Amino acid sequence: MKVTRYMAIGGLVAAGLLFDACQKSLEIPAQGALSDEVLATRAGVDALLTGAYAALDGQYNNGSALNLAGGNAWEASPSNWVYGSIAGGEAHKGSDGSDQPAVDAIAKFTADPSNGYFNSKWRTVYEGVNRTNSTLRLLAQATTIADADKALLAAQARFLRGHYYFELKRMFNNVPWIDETVETTAASSQPNNVDIWPKIEADFQYAMENLPNTQSDVGRVNKWAAMTYLAKTYLYEHKYTQAKPLFDQVIAQGVTSNGLKYALTTKYHDNFDAATENNAESVFQIQMVANDGTGTIANANQGDMLNFPYGNSPFRCCGFFQPSQDLANSYRTDATGLPLITAYNSSPVKNDQGIASTQPFTPDAGPLDPRIDWTIGRRGIPYLDWGNHPGADWIRSPGQTYAGPYSPKKNIYMQATQDQYADNHSWAPGTAINWNIIRYADVLLMAAEVEAQLGNLEQAQTYVNQVRARAANPVNYVYRYANDAAPLAGYSTTPAANYKIAVYPAGTFAGLGKTGALNAIYFERKLELATEGHRFFDLVRWGIAESELNKYFSYESTVTTDIRGGRFVAGKNDYFPIPQRQIDLSTSSGKSTLTQNPGYN
Repeated sequence: MKVTRYMAIGGLVAAGLLFDACQKSLEIPAQGALSDEVLATRAGVDALLTGAYAALDGQYNNGSALNLAGGNAWEASPSNWVYGSIAGGEAHKGSDGSDQPAVDAIAKFTADPSNGYFNSKWRTVYEGVNRTNSTLRLLAQATTIADADKALLAAQARFLRGHYYFELKRMFNNVPWIDETVETTAASSQPNNVDIWPKIEADFQYAMENLPNTQSDVGRVNKWAAMTYLAKTYLYEHKYTQAKPLFDQVIAQGVTSNGLKYALTTKYHDNFDAATENNAESVFQIQMVANDGTGTIANANQGDMLNFPYGNSPFRCCGFFQPSQDLANSYRTDATGLPLITAYNSSPVKNDQGIASTQPFTPDAGPLDPRIDWTIGRRGIPYLDWGNHPGADWIRSPGQTYAGPYSPKKNIYMQATQDQYADNHSWAPGTAINWNIIRYADVLLMAAEVEAQLGNLEQAQTYVNQVRARAANPVNYVYRYANDAAPLAGYSTTPAANYKIAVYPAGTFAGLGKTGALNAIYFERKLELATEGHRFFDLVRWGIAESELNKYFSYESTVTTDIRGGRFVAGKNDYFPIPQRQIDLSTSSGKSTLTQNPGYN
């Protein structure tokens, strides 16, 4: 079962969205709502828990194209394509300057607290918190549920609450902690002046201790996902000695919810194909489903509905989320197949910017990491099984000058299976491709970081080399079509580019020292996890966001026009502003309960 199919269950959650302006004036019980006495059964609590799972993708009651904040679904997408990837320099907003200009402000770090995207994200993630709290409140009232079942239900709810608060913490830092002991009417009066990391730790610790190794429903979380998320929390707090034994256990013993031993998939792209999801690399995924009978794409990754090639492409809409030239250049390798960690922009990847699709173009002939062509759609290279990317004809902005020449790729469904995994019940596409919150490659690279921080450079290199060895397997090359005119006929045995990638030779990390080894790990995360919503948060927790992003602005502004004037200021832009709407709603007698983050007043 994919638990996100049951979005309507969210309507059973206790009334009153967090920080809702209506909450102060409307206290009449919802007509037709079920009482706590009726719901306080195993089935009733599980129904609320299913609603808490359903909030993972931030969508609204099965029919609306809007998220719970009253804004557009993409404003709070769980993929964090805006907040993690665009703000992290991996991609441009795309489209054109008049479409969703609020994203341009976020990309350039000129956004203020009134930017509606922030309010949408805040409200949508807190709705997930609200649903977990409602589940836990009802569970406490249930008298007919066995203690073992209570622990299992509570562990899932607390895992989900830990996830939602983890999102809020790394986005906004100073956020109020509201748990099941806080009455709904008191939610808007909770201050945001207490560090919530210990409470997030406690939720994941409880989940780890009370969840089973496997679940009958693949979409439900297990012990190993909780252990991994607790280790990730420690990593964000720089508690490396606490994180290490957890990562050690996960790597040695961890299994997926459906019982597969954690491992890297042989094929990199299996992590981004609905036909091969919930595989051995899946630690924590948001379950997506297409054509679910609702007549909407609410359960089909609606938050990323804008992120498809435009123009004459087969996807109809919308030309957003265009990978950056900086990211493309990162995949350049040297003659031995190793990355150019500090000098990658000195050997830029050739692109077709300014060249019409009707004019000839020959792709870059230099050595490249093959992951570039599973991540970035570029001209002359097979775009999965849709044919060769034609260049400008699939780019929305005239001349490609606004956001560059590239298209996203990891969120794209296959042509051969589109009848099953694409959802066209809206003006833009939906897909059944699950979204990875944590996958095993991420685990290995987080573990490598912990080992390097603790001085265990040889073990850190071993973990990084596992990731690189998978990428170096020729099965992960993109191959030319046997017949360009009929891409569905299959592929040839000729690589589509000059792929050259190697593992680090023995002793490399030791020779680099701790700082050099960490830089190699940081760069490997960029290569492996590109456009998956991690980059901005990584840069901030590493303490290098200011230097890296300002270098990005300097370079990328010579390629495109959209981010010119962008500037990251350390101490301010490490976190996004507390939404002004939330501060206003927390105001009583002229005094706000919520305090704005530094630099945004």
